[in-house]
Order: sequence, then structure tokens, then C-alpha cells
Amino acid sequence: MSEEEIRQGEAAEETAAPQPEDIEVSEAETQESCCREQGEKEEGCCKHDGQEKGEHCCEHEGDHKKDERHCKHEKMKAELEKAQAEAADFKDKWMRTAAEFDNFRKRNESTRRNAYNDGKADILVKILPVGDNLERALLTCDEQTKKGIEMVLRSFKKLLDEEGIEAIDPKDEEFDPTFCEAIMSEPAADGVEPGYVKEVFLKGYKKGDKVIRFAQVKVTT
Repeated sequence: MSEEEIRQGEAAEETAAPQPEDIEVSEAETQESCCREQGEKEEGCCKHDGQEKGEHCCEHEGDHKKDERHCKHEKMKAELEKAQAEAADFKDKWMRTAAEFDNFRKRNESTRRNAYNDGKADILVKILPVGDNLERALLTCDEQTKKGIEMVLRSFKKLLDEEGIEAIDPKDEEFDPTFCEAIMSEPAADGVEPGYVKEVFLKGYKKGDKVIRFAQVKVTT
């Protein structure tokens, strides 16, 4: 190989080999690209068309999260309001049921009490004629028998007192149809006002305001 050819080959090698300046520029570009990619990964945003998109992207992401939180809050609020409404409805139903049961209990107690009192009254009505017969017997018996009858009659009246039974004996009183039954009448004598009880044929009895037996009387007219 001639000397001229050797020189041409060395010149070609020098031309093909990278210069130090080119190596430095390439390394700088590579480093910048890596930094830019790293920034994109860290921030999720990048520069585009000369504008910084990072802040806009972050704001958009923040708004999205706020919307999600707002939706969750509204959903929870609606569920809470529904639960409160259901609780109020259940409470109202419970109070109504409790009130109805209390009224039922009171009615039941009143019914049982009235039934008990009515039963006692029925028995008393059946034994009242015993007292009537004892009082009639006192009018016709001798003195020795009279003491025994009076003793029995006192026991009978004590029983009535213990049960709260009062006798109705309205002689010479104004006739009151609430407690008396007029079975006879006669014209009023001089100086006597009409509408008064002249005679009592059968005494009546009452317990409180309830009449067990009406008094049978003669009334002046």
C-alpha cells in the first residue's frame, strides 16, 4: 500500500470518530430527557406547547376527588335522613301501639270491675228480701222472738254497710223518680203538697249512685 493511501485511510477514521464536543452534547441531551421523564413520573404532568400543565392537571385531579367526596357525603346524608325518617315512623307506631294497649288494659280492668260489682249486686238483690221479711216479722212477733230477729237483722244490715249498700227510705220526702217507683197515688190532704211520698211499701237500696233496687212508694197528687 502506498503512502498516499495510508494517509487517506487515517483521515477517514478521524472523520468517522466522534468528537469530544459531540459526546458532551449527546450526554447532556440524554440527561435532560431522563430528567424530563423522571419529572413526568413524579408529577404526572409535563410541559406542552410552552405551557406548564402540572398545576392544571393537579387541580383537575383535586376537583375530581372533591366531587367524589361530595357525592359520598350526599349519599351518606340521604341514607341518614332515610334512617331517621324510618326511626321516627317506628317510634310513632310504637307510641300508638303502647297507647292503644294502655287503653285496652284500662277498658279491660273497668269491664272486669263492673262485671264483679254487677255480680255482687245480683247476689245482694236476691238476699234483700231476707231483710224485708225480717223487718215484717218484727211487727208481729212477741218480745222474746223479737230480740232474736233484731240480732239477725243487725247482722244483715252490717253486711250491707260493709259492701257500701245504703237503704232508700224516702217517706215524707219529695218524689224522686231516680230512686223511687210510684206504684200508688192518693190526693194530697189539706196542707200537704202534691208530689211527696206518702208511704213506702218496699225500701230501695243503692250503692253509690247506682240503684240496686228502686223503692216502691205511694205518692200524693
